[in-house]
Amino acid sequence: MNSNIDSADLDEELFEHYRFDIPKGQLLLRIDKYLMNMIPNATRNKIQNAATAGDIYVNDLPVKSNHRVKPFDVVRIMLSHPPFENRVDPEDIPLDIVYEDDSLLLVNKPPNFVVHPGHGNYTGTLVNALAFHFKDLPMNSSERPGLVHRIDKDTSGLLVIAKTETAMTHLAKQFENKTTEREYIALVWGNVVADEGTIEGNIARHVKDRMQMAVFADPEIGKPAVTHYKV
Repeated sequence: MNSNIDSADLDEELFEHYRFDIPKGQLLLRIDKYLMNMIPNATRNKIQNAATAGDIYVNDLPVKSNHRVKPFDVVRIMLSHPPFENRVDPEDIPLDIVYEDDSLLLVNKPPNFVVHPGHGNYTGTLVNALAFHFKDLPMNSSERPGLVHRIDKDTSGLLVIAKTETAMTHLAKQFENKTTEREYIALVWGNVVADEGTIEGNIARHVKDRMQMAVFADPEIGKPAVTHYKV
């Protein structure tokens, strides 16, 4: 089974990563272009993804990537984790590597093992282990070494880790273009009426609880997800 949201309210779970007080001489400019000029190493794709996830605020309200900034606006990037999350300290944590070559490796992640640092889990993650065992792994779009995809803390399974920039680029494209297939075995409580079926919807952050994800019917919110299931 396979399994980001506009929110009008700032809450205590959000942390300010960037703040820009627009000067009086600023001409009207799309916010994605403005932030590309202001944030080092930012790409339009990263910024548009942040806008889709509801992470870009102007005057305390989330905006889309085509919003135009104007003089005296206050632009902030608000995320559900503190900036400290970007720091990765190498930790000597054993890894179960089931395959490795010059380009990539497959790691068997056990349950109760967090993949990357995040809110409440800044150490003891798979990324901390990768930083210890492998030097100079390529960074993904979220500045996390080697990661091409992730699975939840309580989910066990194989993770593909890129060892080179070329592998990172090609693997990321495969996941983006949905040319990869992922299979999960799950225990489900309740009665699943149909023996098989498909679940479709856009997944984004919950409007009120930024630590949770939710499914939305609006195609403009979040990322599309398709799950084919068989009992």
